[in-house]
Amino acid sequence: MNIRITWLAMAAAFAAGGAHTSAHAAANAVRVCTLPGSPTAALDQAVARAVLKTAGVAATFVTHGIDDDGGDDGISAHELASSLGRDCDLVAGFPRSSVADASGSQMIFSQGYLRSGYVSVTLRHPRAAATAADGKETVAATWSSPSQLIAVQQKNARFDLENTSALTVDAVAKGRAQRAIVWYPAVVAYQRAHPQHRFAVAATASPYADWHLVFASGSGMRALQMRIDNALARMNDDGRLAALTRGWTLPESAANALLESTKPSYRRTAMDGRGSFIKVSTTAGGNAPAFDHEQVEHGQHLYSESCAKCHGAQLEGITAPALSGPAFAPAANSHLTIGGIYQYMSTNMPADRPGKMTDQEYADLMAFLLYTNGYDAGNAKLTSDAAQSSTTPLNAGPRH
Repeated sequence: MNIRITWLAMAAAFAAGGAHTSAHAAANAVRVCTLPGSPTAALDQAVARAVLKTAGVAATFVTHGIDDDGGDDGISAHELASSLGRDCDLVAGFPRSSVADASGSQMIFSQGYLRSGYVSVTLRHPRAAATAADGKETVAATWSSPSQLIAVQQKNARFDLENTSALTVDAVAKGRAQRAIVWYPAVVAYQRAHPQHRFAVAATASPYADWHLVFASGSGMRALQMRIDNALARMNDDGRLAALTRGWTLPESAANALLESTKPSYRRTAMDGRGSFIKVSTTAGGNAPAFDHEQVEHGQHLYSESCAKCHGAQLEGITAPALSGPAFAPAANSHLTIGGIYQYMSTNMPADRPGKMTDQEYADLMAFLLYTNGYDAGNAKLTSDAAQSSTTPLNAGPRH
């Protein structure tokens, strides 16, 4: 899924727009948006038209209701917050995890209209490939998304981390990886665009695998969401919903496996919204920002206090992605920049209290992450501005 924004940040954006959406929708047709970049955008609009018509709700579909900067690398929290309330009352195709806890959010959701989670994808007729010297399988995943969280659980694997779900599927199609962990609609969309490719799809057993597409809005839209739920129930009973979503539905084997992933034994380790969809800069080049050893030491202390419980004491990843080594800074991907990662981190982390640190503390934390990933410390101080503006690829540092 290309919607790279943390669940908590998205919830905050909806909370900010909730009152305005209610006032507008009370007097006008409901304004419906879909998420740009999502492979299911056309499906989401088709379902929304049918559901709202069944519910007897007048609707206007806003083609560019959610601001985007024109790239295909996702939607930032700022872009979403500036759009909701001003341009949209309802979002069709909101991806909601079955393990996300919405109790502290002002968002409200309809029941799901498509259950479509993360799957393991291979070529149906794979080409013969030489076995790697270390015997490891190359697994493609989308950087800092649920697919990476699932991929890092695979045994005896190396990772090809891509910047979008479409590129993740493409890694298998073009032979860059033997297997991919990816959101199933991305597979459907890719295969429709490239019918010459045929994929085999298998289940993944992970608490991060199970996702639903729903209608989402601010808390002032409860009456509308009740009407949507009633319409969805009617359309489910008479077969219209199945007809609309045919072709996007998970293969039966994968769907059955998702039932296992929602059992309590899996849910105890669920991320509760910490699956982060990061938006990164796509501008490569530039010089690495300087930092000193004092900042590295302070950053390590901050990391231990606020980050290690999810990312691991050794940055190895637990319920959140690893923050060191090739899983964090893959040599093959130059699109992940220091500035992009710093912007994401300073806006959305820690997940349980985003933005709690000062600008300088985030800069010190960034210095620690750079140092542990091969950048050398110097004598100059890393500032927030320098970190945020850096266009240096994360993997470009000299190795100490």
